[in-house]
Amino acid sequence: MAHDTPQWLKSAALYQIYLRNFTAEGTFRAAVERLAEVRDLGIDIIYLTPIHPIGALGRKGRLGSPYAIRDYRVVDPALGTMDDLHQFLAAAHGLGLKVLMDVVFNHTSCDSVLLQEHLDWFLRDKDGNPTRKVAEWSDVYDLDYSHAALRDYLIDTLMDWVREGFDGFRCDVAALIPLDFWRAARAQLRSMKPLVWLAESVEPSFVKLLRNSGRYAASDPELHEAFDATYEYDGFEYLKAYFRGEQGLDAYVRHISIQETLFPANSVKARFLENHDQPRAAAVFGDTERLLNWTVFSHLLPGLIFIYMGQERAIDKRPDLFDSDPIAWEEGSNQFLSRFRKVLAAAKRVKSGTRIFTLRQLSLGVFMLQWQEPAKSSAYTALVNLEQRFGEMRLPAPLNGKDMLSGADVDLDGGPRAHSVAIPKTPLIVEET
Repeated sequence: MAHDTPQWLKSAALYQIYLRNFTAEGTFRAAVERLAEVRDLGIDIIYLTPIHPIGALGRKGRLGSPYAIRDYRVVDPALGTMDDLHQFLAAAHGLGLKVLMDVVFNHTSCDSVLLQEHLDWFLRDKDGNPTRKVAEWSDVYDLDYSHAALRDYLIDTLMDWVREGFDGFRCDVAALIPLDFWRAARAQLRSMKPLVWLAESVEPSFVKLLRNSGRYAASDPELHEAFDATYEYDGFEYLKAYFRGEQGLDAYVRHISIQETLFPANSVKARFLENHDQPRAAAVFGDTERLLNWTVFSHLLPGLIFIYMGQERAIDKRPDLFDSDPIAWEEGSNQFLSRFRKVLAAAKRVKSGTRIFTLRQLSLGVFMLQWQEPAKSSAYTALVNLEQRFGEMRLPAPLNGKDMLSGADVDLDGGPRAHSVAIPKTPLIVEET
């Protein structure tokens, strides 16, 4: 079990950068110019979408998926040189940012270096041809972890990238790769320097699908034996059903409690509203006031705060994964950016100083999130209106203090004999007095 997971990760913020579309140039050098802005947002960790050459055989789209990697050990020339990467890492480190590499060890491109040199390291069909576990992933072939030499090669690759300056790894579809490999990798790299290990776990329905087909798939609790944090796809499955109008939020709220009680005590969930595989949150919610309420809700849930580039400006167009499609930063909202910064700063402060979390629904779509640290007499309460409800509600207790977002004093009645209070349209994060 990953007993050495750092405590700071539970109140940290991570920012995903897809270099090809982060800037108009799509290079390491151009990205350096935006790093101070990322740091000033309140970010602790940058996660870079794969930076390796992309395969040509079976390529999807014009430029291909960065997850169809041709060579794990070199940098894609379209992004720059190794010297450019070193300058990017040095600039990030100089700003106090850690940088994670995206590791795609379930599969390679259909024309990868490994396929040409070690066909026996790949999953093969009855005719001996390389194949894949997921038919839709037609631009890749899957690796076969029954080969000790493959495992050694991949761990050596991780060590090389740590020597180049990376501070950890985001591991693509980590649940499809044997857990004993990840445990061995973590154990062997532990002596190099403290690293952050983030697993892209998969939705429970996908785990069941793979297991029913006779394939291996690890659950989220299992992954925490080797990883510091896992994606929240186990809960996001409920949120997506809610976004589609198929169910309410009750199932998701119940799952939050399950995560806190059935996962290891030191485990961390990566909380996100969007990433490169999901629709933009601004497109899902439409109204920026509702988006802000959801941002407060997501940021204040226990776990690592995960932000996809452009989310902070309420940009509603998701960059194309398979082509050059730079973010139109000028189309983003500076007003939302200002509010986003305040929310992120408040959430990090709240979670870094407290450890006891509670969540309850006060009225349909209106939630109260509370963080407390009794030993320090610290208490924070947030009210969020996730469905743009109007009317009145009752608070379980009086709420007095200062709103960390607006700076305004808050004095709201509560308790069984209290008068009803108006459901707030704008979220509140109250430092209680």
